[in-house]
Amino acid sequence: MTATYTFDVFSSLDGYGAAGADWTGYWGKQGPELLDHRLALYGVEQRMVFGARTYRAFTQMLASSTAESDVRDPWVTRMRNLPATVVSRTLEGPLDWPDATLVSGDAVEVVARLKEESEVPLRSHGSLSLNRALMAAGLVDRLQVTLFPVITGRTGLDRIFEDAADFDLELVENRTLDGHIQELVYRPTLH
Repeated sequence: MTATYTFDVFSSLDGYGAAGADWTGYWGKQGPELLDHRLALYGVEQRMVFGARTYRAFTQMLASSTAESDVRDPWVTRMRNLPATVVSRTLEGPLDWPDATLVSGDAVEVVARLKEESEVPLRSHGSLSLNRALMAAGLVDRLQVTLFPVITGRTGLDRIFEDAADFDLELVENRTLDGHIQELVYRPTLH
């Protein structure tokens, strides 16, 4: 049986994965319901998949944080302790991540093989260019977008679907968290 693969991403209303200027993580909009929900999502056994850029960003962010900072939310700590595969042609081991495997090669081939071999679901948080390629190859089973109520037109960073293929999206789940954050889960198919 093939493992399911979820591309999990945070987004502003205008499609950015982050923002500069004086925006904080989660655009300052997180609340207890979102954080509890995220911890539950990451509480089940699964394997994380990251590209090199996202892996570097997470390790730098965590290294510069303190135990009391928002960066080390319980769900992020749980994510860091899940088994992970980092797909990269540029990184060299050892990786600064517990239970991480570095795999060099074409991301589409690596993830196709992981989907066939994994006994647990696969999930990727971020890793935008990697996941755009995986969506185009038909390897993403679920696209989970957590939509924050902000527009970051002037300060937005990391356009999530920049240069992506065209997709039809079938909504399979949706919920509102903390009264203003939307979580939308889609089944993507190439258009």
